[in-house]
Amino acid sequence: MEVLLLSSLSIKSSIRDYKVFFQQSLIKCLNNELHADDVIIIDENVFNNLQSEVQKYITKGKHIFINATEEQKSYTALSPIIENVISNQFRRGNRLIAFGGGITQDITAFIASILYRGVEWIFFPTTLLAQADSCIGGKTSINIGKFKNQLGNFYPPTKIYIIPEFVKTLPELDFKSGMGEMLHFYLVSGKKDFEYYQDRYNRAFTDEKILLELVKRNLEIKKGFIERDEFDKGERLLLNYGHSFGHAIESLTNYEIPHGIAVSYGMDMANFISVKLGFIEHDVRQAIRTQLEKIWEGTCINELDASDFEKALSRDKKNIGNTYQLILTKGIGNMLKQGVTPNKEFTDLLKEYLTA
Repeated sequence: MEVLLLSSLSIKSSIRDYKVFFQQSLIKCLNNELHADDVIIIDENVFNNLQSEVQKYITKGKHIFINATEEQKSYTALSPIIENVISNQFRRGNRLIAFGGGITQDITAFIASILYRGVEWIFFPTTLLAQADSCIGGKTSINIGKFKNQLGNFYPPTKIYIIPEFVKTLPELDFKSGMGEMLHFYLVSGKKDFEYYQDRYNRAFTDEKILLELVKRNLEIKKGFIERDEFDKGERLLLNYGHSFGHAIESLTNYEIPHGIAVSYGMDMANFISVKLGFIEHDVRQAIRTQLEKIWEGTCINELDASDFEKALSRDKKNIGNTYQLILTKGIGNMLKQGVTPNKEFTDLLKEYLTA
């Protein structure tokens, strides 16, 4: 019988309710879940790191390998994948099964949402970032031309399986990226959850049980936001804390700085501006920065140009007109949406931060 590590988590959605299952054995899970007519979409790098027994199990069924890159996530690059799915005699009642991180998730979810006007899909997230965050919420984001994440919709999976063995092979930078993404939820949630995260941070790198506790609590925090504001119209926007700046950092470093680490810098930038605007005291920023530094240790953004940074920031899809829509803070657990009009004062703040 399958070993359940932690209780499952149910997510309510107006599209369809769905569940997250925390399970130990991948091969047992596949035995119980996969149907003969399912089509697996799997990141080739993920496949190469699987045990041979699991590889054989996947390749004996219908499967499609993809390269999980930003180029693969483009609108035009989806066409051959869709043709491949249909050529596998895929029917309305069949399911797509995604193995991979956020890019594989976006590709599979978007295809599932438009194929035959919507088919079921199941997600096996293989990165810490995907397990702890993007696997729930239902967002899909697809690139078109040079514009990142400008197409998309909301289309959650029917089931999500969190399998610990996937994150054991992650490079440290990708692991820290997941920890950085989680941190922004804990900070938005409040002081008690932030302390919960801090207490477990170091142990999470070596203790599977501690890591799973952090992942589950993180999903519980996000669950509350998405069930109250499923389509990102109000309260859920607070979860963009650190993200406007983080996306600019990703773009300017050509994604060499992973998402969760870029968001960690982004949170510090938001806190820096919050200090300058009088929303928080310097010691509040410093208390948070002490934890953030552990995540971005070994990386650097000081070489980024403030003018280039502001150009990247101006392309953020959350902006309204000529106004940057930033999530700033009045303290841990007290984030706010703040419109900032581009001007010399704001540019000087960016220069001050980037050259400090």
